[in-house]
Amino acid sequence: MENGIALQNISKIYHKGSNKVVVFNDLNITIDKGEFVALMGPSGSGKTTALHLMGGLDRPTAGEVLVGNKVISKSSEAELTRWRARHVGFIFQSNHLLPVLSAFANVELPLALTRLNKVERRKQVATALALVGMSERANHLPRELSGGQEQRVAIARAIVSDPDILLCDEPTGNLDRKTADAILSLLHILNRDFGKTIVMVTHDAKAADVATRVINLEQTINDNADIAIPEAMA
Repeated sequence: MENGIALQNISKIYHKGSNKVVVFNDLNITIDKGEFVALMGPSGSGKTTALHLMGGLDRPTAGEVLVGNKVISKSSEAELTRWRARHVGFIFQSNHLLPVLSAFANVELPLALTRLNKVERRKQVATALALVGMSERANHLPRELSGGQEQRVAIARAIVSDPDILLCDEPTGNLDRKTADAILSLLHILNRDFGKTIVMVTHDAKAADVATRVINLEQTINDNADIAIPEAMA
């Protein structure tokens, strides 16, 4: 499963006061390298939690998260930071661009975790901005960009280190239909032409149509105290 993703026998439990909230109980998902998968389901079904597990932003209560041959759910925080910097790009509904930095500087930020020198970093940033059609806006601040342009910069930031995987959480949620379609088209190109494995959380059926496969997550949150919870998970 080279650079594929697998959630194996995943349980995820949160504690809210005296309540145990079960998000997943024995969840299994496999995503092959090069797939474009849409995660769909009602609010509370665990879509974002699943995405965070795949990116090492959260850990399962039980079970394993594998990416390629690496069990990332057992990695240390330092190992996860280095692994994400090389292999994963994140795209969120809110683009999280730093308002005091230019588009170029925002895209360059992830490369601070690499060993690239200044010339190499600038070359990769220029390539990423060109790929998303934002070269001419490289020196503009986020407030000088439209919502769609900001999201393009966010995508450039996500791909600047040439990751294998893009994890997208409602990437078109704040955009109008025309702009959303343009962003979806860009994601489609990144998947089709550049072989990026893409997992996208979305409520938008039209967005899901761009994916090669849809996974529907049913709502599994349950506060019932009668649920059997292994002692190690309590």
